[in-house]
Parts: sequence; C-alpha cells; structure tokens
Amino acid sequence: MKISASYWMFEGGLEATLPVADAMAQAKDLGFDAIELCIGSQGALTHGTTQAQCEQIVAKAKELGIEIAGVASGESWGSSPSDDDPAVRARIIDFTKKALQVTRWLGTDAYLFVPGAVDVFFLEHSPVVPYDVCYERAKAAVLQLVPTAEKLGVTLAIENVWNKFLLSPLEMRDFIDSFQSKAVGSYFDVGNVLLTGYPDQWIRILGRRIARVHVKDFRKSVGTADGFVDLLEGDVDFEAVKAALEEIGYDGYVTAEMLPYQPGRPQKTAAAMKKIFK
Repeated sequence: MKISASYWMFEGGLEATLPVADAMAQAKDLGFDAIELCIGSQGALTHGTTQAQCEQIVAKAKELGIEIAGVASGESWGSSPSDDDPAVRARIIDFTKKALQVTRWLGTDAYLFVPGAVDVFFLEHSPVVPYDVCYERAKAAVLQLVPTAEKLGVTLAIENVWNKFLLSPLEMRDFIDSFQSKAVGSYFDVGNVLLTGYPDQWIRILGRRIARVHVKDFRKSVGTADGFVDLLEGDVDFEAVKAALEEIGYDGYVTAEMLPYQPGRPQKTAAAMKKIFK
C-alpha cells in the first residue's frame, strides 16, 4: 500500500489557500508516496479548474516524484444532494459532474462523494432530513452522476461520514450495489466507524467495493468529534485494519486525513503512517 497525505492536512489546506504545488512539495518532503487533492467551489482547486491547469499540476507532481491518490471534496456538506431545495440539489450535481472531469484531468480515478445527510452536526442551522427522504434523494443524486463517472472512468466513491446516514456496512454495501455500476464504490474511512462499529468488519463486508481508504484515529470513550486524535493515540486497531485490507486484496492508497492543521501534525502524521503501513 502507498501512504498518502490529504491536502487538508497542511496549513491553508482547509481554507483552500495553499497552492497545490506547495502542498505536493510538503507531502513529498515528509516521505509520502502520494497526495489526495481537494476540490471546492472556491480556492486553489475548483470545479472551474481548466484542463491546462490540471496538466500543469500533473507535470509538477511528476517533477516532484509524488503521485495524486485521488480527489476529495466537502462541497456537498453545505450544498447537500439531500437538501429540501431542488435548486441546491441541482447545484451540487452540476458541481460534481465538473469535479469528476477535473479528477480525470488530474490523472486519477477516484472522487470522494458525500451523497446526502440526515443531519450535519457541525452546521448549527442545518435542517434534519428524514432518513427515508435522504435515502431517496441520495440515490437520485448518484443515479444522475453515474453516466458521467462511467464515461470518465472515475469511481464515485461514497465515504462513510458522520451524517447519520448509511450507518452500517451492510447498508453501505447494498446502497453501492443498487446502482449496478463499477463506477460507484466506497471511500472507506477507518476512524469514522469506530464510534458504532469495527473498521475490519466494514472492510471485509465492503471488500472489492473499496476504491480508496482514509486513515484517522478516534477515542471511543470521548464519543464526540473531540474524540478524533492523532494516529496511534486512539482506539483504532491498525493491525486488524491491515489484516482485513490484505484479506480483500487492497493494495492502493491509504490517505491520512488529519485535520485541522496544527503545527507539527503533518510531521507527526507522516511518522505514524510509516510506522503503521511501511
């Protein structure tokens, strides 16, 4: 497996003010094999980034000797595919189609997608969407995106996140399978399931559906978002995670999604990733 760093991990990453070339250079200097780039409606990389600009990024990555592991986006938190407003739902579909094209231009084949949310815990005034309504809207959103993903050869990789939706590995598996398309898969996050489940069980159940893996750590005794901690300081059984990944034949990128930026965290994360996976 190849270790990768999330663009969001570096100073200015979450704000999308950090130049992509600078982020790639930092990741390379820390000994990462790859970097996961992040796309938004504003910032260093957007759905309006041109093919020529993407080619410049790819050329710079080659010059630095670092790979682009995939593309992530948090855009559908604020503009959710399950929003009550049809205009918001249409807007995120349009954004995602363009983001899938940018992903392809960057030479990678996995795009992280959050298909909806029953609740967004970090947005104070976010409305609660009934679970069944969220499910139907999320499914409708993915169905609209499948043709673009298939055409471009990019996997629309659905991440298990704290959205009170797709709460079990069985439900995630069946949701992915319902589209009957190889262009729909899983962006599996190890730390996100620890509050209610076991990462190794999710991995075995999702199996070949896993297109990419996110790595973070979590203390179950805390039980809130404050429970996310630096790698090797929480309760994730990384030996069990590695054994499960090996069992399903996964040998792709494992990306450290450690955020927000804190001084020394990128260095600490790099050392932990090497210890765990190298």
